[in-house]
Amino acid sequence: VAREVYRAGLRLLPMFLFAALALGFLVIGQTVSVLSRVGAANNLLGNIMVIVMVRELGPLLTALLVLARVGTANVVELGTARATGEVESLEALGIDPVHYFVVPRVIGMTVGIFSLAVYLILGTLASGYLWAFIQDVPIQPGDYFRQLAGALSYMDFALLALKTGGFGFIIAIITCYHGLAQPLQLDEVSRATVRAVAQSTIACILLDALFIVVYLTF
Repeated sequence: VAREVYRAGLRLLPMFLFAALALGFLVIGQTVSVLSRVGAANNLLGNIMVIVMVRELGPLLTALLVLARVGTANVVELGTARATGEVESLEALGIDPVHYFVVPRVIGMTVGIFSLAVYLILGTLASGYLWAFIQDVPIQPGDYFRQLAGALSYMDFALLALKTGGFGFIIAIITCYHGLAQPLQLDEVSRATVRAVAQSTIACILLDALFIVVYLTF
C-alpha cells in the first residue's frame, strides 16, 4: 500500500506543481483578459478560481493525469503478470490475486488522487494571484483570499473528497480489471491498456457530471 501511495501520489508531485503554475497562468490570464474589458477583474478572480479549479478542473485533471501515468502502468504490469502466468503461480501458493494486486492499488490511487488534487488546487490558487500581480491587477492579497473564502462552502470540501475518492476507486478498479481479466498473451496487453484508459476516462467524466447535478441540487 505504501508503495502504491508513493507511485500514485508523492512521485507525481513535481509534475503537479508545474501543472499548478501553468494552470494559474492560463486561468488568470484568460480571466483578466475578458473581465478587464468590463472593469470587473479585481472583483471576480476568487470566485472564478473556485468555480474552475476547486469544483471542476482540479479534481478531473488530477484524475486524468494519474490515469495517464499510473493507470496505464497498472494495466501493463498486471496484464504482463497474467500473460506470463504469475497470477496463476500466486493462486497455486494460496495467495489471493485481488488482495495482493488490486486492494493496494485501489487504496494507493484513491489516497494519491485526493492528495494531488489538494496540492494542485492550492498551487493553482497561489500561482493565480502571482500571475494576477504580474499583470498589474489592482487586487490585494487579502482581498483575493477573502474572495476565495467567500466563494467556498462546506459542500465544496465534501464533494472534493468524495469526487477524488470516486475517481481513484473507479480508475483503479477498471485498470486492474483489464490487467487481470483480459490479457492472455503479451500482445493483448496494449489493447487492454487502450480499453482501460477509454473506459476510465468516460467513467470519470460521467461521475463528474453526476457531482455537478448533486451540487446544483443542494
